[in-house]
Amino acid sequence: MKYRCYASCAFGIEGILADELKGLGFENVSAQDARVYFDADEKGIAKANIFLRTADRVYLVLKEFRAITFDDLFEGVAAIPFGDIMPSDARFPVDGNAVRSALGSVSDVQAVTKKAVVTAMQKVYPKERFEENGSMFNLYVNLFKDQVTIALNTSGMGLNRRGYRLKNAQAPLKETLAAALIMISRWRTRDFYDPLCGSGTIAIEAAMLASGMAPGLKRRFDAQGYGNEFRKQFAEMKEYAQSLLKEPEMDIFAGDIDRKTLELAKEHAHNMDVAQYIRFSKKDVREFEQPCRPASVITNPPYAVRMGEEKEVAKLYRAMGEALRPLEDTVIFVITADNQFEAKYGAKADKRRKLYNGSIKCTYYQYFRKKH
Repeated sequence: MKYRCYASCAFGIEGILADELKGLGFENVSAQDARVYFDADEKGIAKANIFLRTADRVYLVLKEFRAITFDDLFEGVAAIPFGDIMPSDARFPVDGNAVRSALGSVSDVQAVTKKAVVTAMQKVYPKERFEENGSMFNLYVNLFKDQVTIALNTSGMGLNRRGYRLKNAQAPLKETLAAALIMISRWRTRDFYDPLCGSGTIAIEAAMLASGMAPGLKRRFDAQGYGNEFRKQFAEMKEYAQSLLKEPEMDIFAGDIDRKTLELAKEHAHNMDVAQYIRFSKKDVREFEQPCRPASVITNPPYAVRMGEEKEVAKLYRAMGEALRPLEDTVIFVITADNQFEAKYGAKADKRRKLYNGSIKCTYYQYFRKKH
């Protein structure tokens, strides 16, 4: 059966996600703010969840309608045949948001939606109350300009949860954003370097991409509990993903000056079974040397987010410029929240792109033009 679906994402990477979906063969792809719509059947929903690198979650749209009163909302939700969609023991928590809509109270929207779902379920299951101790059917209600979208969160926890980052380092970069940074750089066959690798997220995402590893290969998704057809398609898609694994064609290097952080990066790489593809080294960025072959540097240096860090971070950015600017046949990509980065680094970027690292507004500085 074909469904209308959407994948949510961080602001600024909708185009990257849309390209991912098209590359995976999905049709009717349409990007909006922080989400990209597409058509998919059960197999496609499994494919999107397992293979998408830059999406936050994959949603299955159940209904869209207009509501300016809570009666409108209740009637619209109660008309959805939830008794045919969910078993009687389904867990169905309701999440949601409301933007520029008459129904501005999210908690009230959630409560009314929940009550309407129960009413719809009672048309099929003659029960006063539902135990909710079975499979998870997490519902998401979105109101934007009075337009309601009711959808199932087929992913469960966010798709950034690949399963390798069991311990968080300070200010971690989201896995989905790290993947987006790599895709924006158009890195394919060059050797790869992250000289300020922190807990290793960018290098690990690069190793996964280079080895053909699907980001969702090692985790579970809520849609696997939706019934036999979904369960079957997820199992088959994971088998297919396993068959695509290969040895990377290039070298991947990751360095950091902090030994404890580097050990954490190694542990994360081991958890994802890509440690053998990454050459880790305890090294100061000031010691970065000219690569032997054409290379890409993609890195997320520390930001001065707390008082007293500005001078240290400025010194680091100057050191980065002194070490990286002279390199030949090497493209440089740096994401930071510091809007004075170029001045401290010592060179204007060839291209800039606004992105968000969580709630932090950042710029992705890109240096790739050959020197004359």
